[in-house]
Amino acid sequence: MNISLPFRLFAAATAIGLLLTACSGSGGSPSASGSAPAAPGTPASSHMTPTVAPSAATSSATKAPTTPTPTPKGTPALGSWSLQPVWPFATLAQAQAWERAYRDGGHQPWHRDPGQTALAFTRDFLGFKEIDRVSSRKVSGRHARIGVAPTGPESGTAAVIHLVRFGTGPDAPWEVVGTDDTTFSLTTPAYGSLVHSPLVTGGRISGVDESIRVQVRQPSSEAPLGTSPCCTPAGGDDQPWKVKVSFSGAHDPVLTVVASTGGHVAAVERFTITAVRAG
Repeated sequence: MNISLPFRLFAAATAIGLLLTACSGSGGSPSASGSAPAAPGTPASSHMTPTVAPSAATSSATKAPTTPTPTPKGTPALGSWSLQPVWPFATLAQAQAWERAYRDGGHQPWHRDPGQTALAFTRDFLGFKEIDRVSSRKVSGRHARIGVAPTGPESGTAAVIHLVRFGTGPDAPWEVVGTDDTTFSLTTPAYGSLVHSPLVTGGRISGVDESIRVQVRQPSSEAPLGTSPCCTPAGGDDQPWKVKVSFSGAHDPVLTVVASTGGHVAAVERFTITAVRAG
């Protein structure tokens, strides 16, 4: 039996449609059981978004630096933001003026010796006349640690004074920047911090029947700006101490807070200092 042409065309079209449907099912989206689940909280379409590599400008702006750069503080001429010029020079300009005077006529040569500078600081600036000898000396490059002590067979080192060369020239003078503390420390206020009156001071101490007094001083004033009432009892093994002191008349860039104790074999047997700025 002959099949008409329209019927044959209809049959062929039907077969082609069935073939296309089968191909579409094998290459389309997988069923739910076979698909990779999207990350929790992520829209299902997000996995189709292409990942774009950041540009060079974006990478350099968002990349954290490998070495953080500290903010300069204090006096960079001393070599570090954590070193404050305590005494005898308040500024680098003053230290350089002495250098010129020394080169011209040998003015005050003791500035070139850390031991003499440490003793002058103790006797002349702090007023501890009984501390008159160097008990230890360590100089390393532009830093020096000088132990000072009162004269006497039973007296030990009262403090180890830290000094730094103020400036870069061959004749740069030595400048007191603090003390290296062991059994008597002054940790409040923090070194280099801004302060105001009344000032709460404190630290830790080891000893027996100690008697602590605190003063606030500045290089341009012969008398202290303030002195705590005498005296605050302390002692024990690494025990905390606290003293409040009022002061006035501060105008130098750096102030010195000094705490001292004594009374057994000398009026001042140990002392500790820190450098602050008036707020």
